[in-house]
Amino acid sequence: MKRRTLLTTALASGTAGLTLAACGAGEDPLSAAPAGEGSGSSAAVVVGSANFPESELLGEMYAQVLEGTGVQVERKFGIGAREVYLQALQDGSIDLIPEYNGALLSALVEGGVPQDVQTSEEVYEALQEALPQSLEVLEQSEAQDKDSLTVTRATAEQHGLVAIPDLVPVAGQMVCGGAPEFAERYQGLVGLEEVYGVEFAGFRPLDAGGPLTVQALLDDDIQVANLFTTDSAIETNDLVVLDDPENLFLAENVLPLIRSSANTEAITEALNAFSATLTTEKLTEYLARVQVDKQSVAEVAQAYLAANPVG
Repeated sequence: MKRRTLLTTALASGTAGLTLAACGAGEDPLSAAPAGEGSGSSAAVVVGSANFPESELLGEMYAQVLEGTGVQVERKFGIGAREVYLQALQDGSIDLIPEYNGALLSALVEGGVPQDVQTSEEVYEALQEALPQSLEVLEQSEAQDKDSLTVTRATAEQHGLVAIPDLVPVAGQMVCGGAPEFAERYQGLVGLEEVYGVEFAGFRPLDAGGPLTVQALLDDDIQVANLFTTDSAIETNDLVVLDDPENLFLAENVLPLIRSSANTEAITEALNAFSATLTTEKLTEYLARVQVDKQSVAEVAQAYLAANPVG
């Protein structure tokens, strides 16, 4: 299995610009110097997140768990796409970030993940081989949040859509929408065409499983959306997640990705204990408090840890 260089072509061609776009005008969570180079105390563990609510919630949970054990923490949330934050890990701008085992493996392996790698355990094992030597993952949680192709109930009934292969005869009449990087990823339009033969009439870059994508789907500006399966909008709006019989979207267990040089036995024990508490049902429930109830990630993380104490 080949290891993919994290200095990807996507970064060279401007993917790094997603960082600024995700954080609002003039805001860049990576604008400060890397940890240990003047950005603050060199003893602080810098916890990052991608630019969508679930990642920020998980990042805040990690941060509070570590603070509860006496570890000094710095937060750099809303960084952007995987291509950006992997580079941030490599250059030391951040030390730790929540990840999803299948999506991370797919990003690291050239030519796509082998067909015999599908289950949570198989993905986790393959990930150990694919990671750069400077990075490591800790124990994975039971919680999964998979990519999906999702449609409205009306669209599903109109075209008889139950699974992704059902899109083949009608995709040419549809626009797909989601995070900008979905257009270039194997676990995205590339894999959909290669594995299923699904080719859409167009693609609309929106946000990573966020409100823009959901609203565009409800407004029929797009007919198929890339949403995350824990998104409360799926149940709230009676949306239909299409089955993925070929497992293009792999097992996606939540787990911490950390720079080896920043890790310690105490950090490992604390985060492994936290991951042991996390299930898909719990993640979905607490994410809804952020997305639906509009509570802050800090107060939701605090509530979770109060109900699910670590150690």
